[in-house]
Amino acid sequence: MMFRSLTWALVPMIFGMGPRPANSAPEGQVSALSLSSAGGTARLLVAVDKGVAVKELRLQNPDRVVLDFTPALKGEFPSYDGQRRGNVADIRVEQYRANVVRVVVEFDRMPDYKVEQSINGTVTLSFADKPFDAWGSANRGGTKAPAARPSPTPVDEAPVIRSEPEPVFAGYTATRQQDSARFDVNWDKTDLNDAFQQLARRSGQSIVPGAKVTGTTSLTVTNQTWPNIFAALLASQGLQAQVMPSGIIRVDLPGELGKLDSLSDLTQTQIRLNYAKATDMANNVQGMLSKNRGKATADSATNTLILVDSPNRIAQMRTFVQSLDVKTAMVAIEAKLVFVDRTVLSQLGVKYDVGTKNQFSNKVVQRTDPATGQPYAPNINVVNLGGNTVSAISNADAVISNSALDLIFSTAIGGFSITSFLSALDQVELTDVQAQPIIHTLDNRPGFINSGEETPVRTIDAGSLGTGTVRATVLFKKTGIRLSATPHVTSDRHIMLDLDVERSSIQPLAAADLGFTVPIQQATSRLLVNDGETAVLAGLVVTTVTKNRSGVPFLQGLPFIGNLFSFSSSNEHRQDLIILVTPRITDDGGN
Repeated sequence: MMFRSLTWALVPMIFGMGPRPANSAPEGQVSALSLSSAGGTARLLVAVDKGVAVKELRLQNPDRVVLDFTPALKGEFPSYDGQRRGNVADIRVEQYRANVVRVVVEFDRMPDYKVEQSINGTVTLSFADKPFDAWGSANRGGTKAPAARPSPTPVDEAPVIRSEPEPVFAGYTATRQQDSARFDVNWDKTDLNDAFQQLARRSGQSIVPGAKVTGTTSLTVTNQTWPNIFAALLASQGLQAQVMPSGIIRVDLPGELGKLDSLSDLTQTQIRLNYAKATDMANNVQGMLSKNRGKATADSATNTLILVDSPNRIAQMRTFVQSLDVKTAMVAIEAKLVFVDRTVLSQLGVKYDVGTKNQFSNKVVQRTDPATGQPYAPNINVVNLGGNTVSAISNADAVISNSALDLIFSTAIGGFSITSFLSALDQVELTDVQAQPIIHTLDNRPGFINSGEETPVRTIDAGSLGTGTVRATVLFKKTGIRLSATPHVTSDRHIMLDLDVERSSIQPLAAADLGFTVPIQQATSRLLVNDGETAVLAGLVVTTVTKNRSGVPFLQGLPFIGNLFSFSSSNEHRQDLIILVTPRITDDGGN
């Protein structure tokens, strides 16, 4: 026998909707929870009364979503069974305040999710997850009332208009008039087989419970379609269903349906993918295949996924594959690197040379030998041994390279010649480097751009020195502008970026073979920004100030006139680095 399996989607379950006593509190009630998965999407459904508002909060460590319902009271229903279902680690419900009920859903890792509230107040938390067995927790209370009575058509609510039919559970799409009709049910300890037969008569479907489907149900649902009531009944009893090839819906325990599925014949199908890679999709569906029976292969030439399994499993996997084969968003990432290198150099120095014609130092001022008519050689000192005389030089070895001003003053006082030299330099060097790389990449796909050069760097083998043959190797060092980015577009059109930006250059240490230095400016970070928003990825300011002063002892330390007897140098080196990033969604894909 061949079957198509049915993984049930979450549906609203509203319990305890009978009239309130006159002395009851004005708060609504959180009366039921249901967790299930279908088609790669999990849904947690919370049944609440009309008029109850929900507030959403996202927390971390651990990752969890908090739903606060106001004004509301917590109904009496069993707590979560503690089983891990997909990415869900735990579900907790508590009366947080006098009129606030808090539902906490804890995840192994935070998924993209969506919170919606229907017209009748039911709140649905949906998120992408792998398939798992459903769980439900309903209010233990209930009031006996006639079963399956039609509900009056509301006159104060606008009808819900859908552009296309929506699947109410796996393998079934509500398209007939019976599927859209709404009614109420109120079962109080009603036999399960009787409840399924009532739904069969109401829907016009053939529903056949298995031999192990026994027990009773107490369930109250108001103003819902039969597929939603049917799914709520299954979730509350831990049952599942399969649609047989003849259209008959088989209801049984999950283990019993699995046995039937393992006995069905294998079939093969091909799914042509548009956006996803067939090789990646084959790995994604491995966990959904029948053990030791199913097989998934990929044809990379035509980007086709080939599935071999039972018809039931293939129907599930086709829905799952189609939900993942969607157009992904395109993101443009623009980075701007601003690097400013500024050097300010100020130098000032004064030299003095005092001498007579018979005694002098030939180090600063060149004198002429009267015997030959040629200048004395540098550093030749002429000393007068026949009498008392004085000669002096200050700051003789101090030199200002490439001075901007050289001033010489010379005078004669008696038999002495006095010469002073003043040198000054004020220099500013400014290097402004701006790079603006732009890269386009798909959502969750890394992108890389590199604009630079490869510089050969020679390395000498020290062990070959002294052998007569020097061995050297040449390595190529990559330098320039490099941008690596991996974007992720969230459901609320924020962009999460994993970025690595680098600017580097190579500088030789000297003309000789002394090696190279490679200055690098790099930033690595993870950002969360709005679409089109500019964020500062990094900012760095490095300032180095070097001051030197040398001169005549004692005299250089005199106030006001000390600079006339010294050489002073001030060197200020400042480096500014700013990295800006602007991501933009150029194509939002299927969102």
